[in-house]
Amino acid sequence: MKDALEGIVVLDLTAYLAGPYGCALLGDVGAEIIKIEAPGGDNLRNYPSTLKGENRTFLGANRNKRSIVLNLKHAEGRAAFYRLVEQADVVIHNFRPSVPHSLGIDYETLRGRRPDLIYCSFTGYGENGPLRDHPGFDTMLQCFSGIASMQGAPSGQPEILNGSMVDYYAASLIAFAIVSALVHRLRTGEGQHVKASLLRSAIALQAGAFVWAESEPRDVSRGWGQGYSGIYPTKEGHLFLQATTPAFWQNLCEFLGFPHLADDPRYDTLIKRNELRDEIKPLIREALMQRTALEWEELMLGKVPCVAVRPIEDMFDHPQVLAQGLVVEHEHPRVGKFRSMTKAIDMGVGDRPTTRAPMLGEHTDEVLARFGFLSDEIAALRAGGAAA
Repeated sequence: MKDALEGIVVLDLTAYLAGPYGCALLGDVGAEIIKIEAPGGDNLRNYPSTLKGENRTFLGANRNKRSIVLNLKHAEGRAAFYRLVEQADVVIHNFRPSVPHSLGIDYETLRGRRPDLIYCSFTGYGENGPLRDHPGFDTMLQCFSGIASMQGAPSGQPEILNGSMVDYYAASLIAFAIVSALVHRLRTGEGQHVKASLLRSAIALQAGAFVWAESEPRDVSRGWGQGYSGIYPTKEGHLFLQATTPAFWQNLCEFLGFPHLADDPRYDTLIKRNELRDEIKPLIREALMQRTALEWEELMLGKVPCVAVRPIEDMFDHPQVLAQGLVVEHEHPRVGKFRSMTKAIDMGVGDRPTTRAPMLGEHTDEVLARFGFLSDEIAALRAGGAAA
């Protein structure tokens, strides 16, 4: 069977992380992703990395793509882009709101060439409002939206979460929005302008905290109230546990050596245990020092929600990760062999393998030829500085 989006052509003008990874997710389910880069390339390529000649995050976020270089500030480069749009299904960019009009690639212009085009604009703060043209990055939105403040609440000092969580969540919403727009087009024949932003993604990421009843004060607690759940030191390594249901609480008490607490009416609800967390946590901490984190994990497997805290390096060889087929090996002209992840979703159909992230302009000739450009036209674009 074919992949879900096989035959769908996506022109990816995005740079950095959220937009590129959103397109990579579309490629996971079969879309043809053409990464269109300016002559200098996606700036993420230039970020520091311990890999020789490539950026690690770029490699991870740009699988399933072919790269071409077009200069959209050049009249001939823009004309070439228009020819691609006429045969494409989706265009996505992450320019600030004022830029598309200046480049001549705004929605109204492009849908004049492809009426049923799905056009996705991804911005930092949205298409309107006082911050519409302000630069937006993951860490900025963590600070702006309350994530850094909430993360640092115990110490009173704001803390940024590593790992670009807003970017990666935004990427998922981008892919979801584009697929939804494609379904709409399938039903109605109509294209549309899809709008996504880091701000919208950062707020959506906090849907559980973004609730404020009229009767509540400004500084109301917005946590889950799981009390004693968390990371604990052990004889060797750290263990995370979360025993919040009655059965899990009872099992935890048995394993840790205080079974009498399982039937103690003072602890018989999660609300009560949360209120008495300062009594429970020292008991858990003392008991866990009797074994290593890996020993506790093996002992309580399936009985108590717990896992040993591991570095990401362990994921490349962990039997559970390998059983899920999440690791693939690629060959790269600069990096050599490297391992990376496969598809983010197992659709159960289609078997097209993922491909490595492309070199800058690696597929310019191939892609332009596939869209009907003759060899002398491609040569002219290169000679004039409109392509590379």
